[in-house]
Amino acid sequence: MAQQHLDPRNSTAVAADALAGYLRAQATEFLRALRTHRETGGGAAGGAEESTDAALALRRSARRISGTLHTFRPLLDADWSESLRPELAWLSGTLGREHAYAARLDRLVAALNRLSGATAALPSQAGAAVAGRSAGSERAGPGPGGTRAPAAPDRGSLTIGAAKAGALLDRQLTLARTRAHSAALQALGSSRFHAVADSVAVLASEVPLTPTAPALDLRPLAAAAHDRLRDAVAGLPLLTAGHPYNAEALVHGLSPDTAPHPQDAPWHQVRLLLRLHRYALEVLHPQAVPVDMRLLAAGEALNRHRDASEAASAAAAAARTPRIAPATAYALGVLHADQRHEVEAARFAFQQSWQKETVSTS
Repeated sequence: MAQQHLDPRNSTAVAADALAGYLRAQATEFLRALRTHRETGGGAAGGAEESTDAALALRRSARRISGTLHTFRPLLDADWSESLRPELAWLSGTLGREHAYAARLDRLVAALNRLSGATAALPSQAGAAVAGRSAGSERAGPGPGGTRAPAAPDRGSLTIGAAKAGALLDRQLTLARTRAHSAALQALGSSRFHAVADSVAVLASEVPLTPTAPALDLRPLAAAAHDRLRDAVAGLPLLTAGHPYNAEALVHGLSPDTAPHPQDAPWHQVRLLLRLHRYALEVLHPQAVPVDMRLLAAGEALNRHRDASEAASAAAAAARTPRIAPATAYALGVLHADQRHEVEAARFAFQQSWQKETVSTS
């Protein structure tokens, strides 16, 4: 891809002071979010929303610190950096699971409603019972509307199984969310987390730069992050993604193998590298990163790809539940295929935005 205005090579020299300032700012945000989380009681009654926002802010800061340590590691004390990065990754992953399960359930129930032609939320009494035991999660609702015209046989089978499929997904994902919430609270009270918080507190006042860091320019390292993203995109099957449907994407969907979909990993890696590229730009442009709509569109497409991919995996996992009714399994199979279509649509959108970026800068 040709150079563009967000290519790190196009800026003037950026000194290591910018890196230190960025890391101190992110560490300060981390500590501020931690204080808010503690003041709201970690999700106790009356402060659940504020506590959730604080946990997400903690995760955002942890991701940015970890990503920045990775991109600019030659300027940082190696032992300190390499010991902190995996701990921040552990924290970010732990704090993100509860939100991910909730968003996945919302996505799947909305898709079931759309596919079955329901005019109201699918019933999930069993799931609502579980949700009632989880703070901030209430999912009871009326069944599908009864005024629709008679459906075709396949739509009828889907509608019959959709309510039970929704209840099954509600039970499984709400239980997973509840466990993730408990795991996050346990992690935030652990000695492991306190060690991370202590390291971040030190970072808020003193960044452990190497002796040679003040003489170095940040641009080459930021440019390397840009190049890794470009090379990873070059390895994607964009010719396949240039078509709105990729039938091969369904081959492994409901197989006995529960491993992640084999086609998704390179796209998830590109999403990670795009995020690292964005963090590097934040370091180079501390006031405000120049807006690039093409880059934003590419990131949004990759987020949709991740969400649809994980939702499809959840539907496939639910379909493997022993002794479920055939209509329920059928509904889950249709749901899985629907989400894999969403995966392909997201790949197509990314391909379109990335090719426009390439053409406009060539």
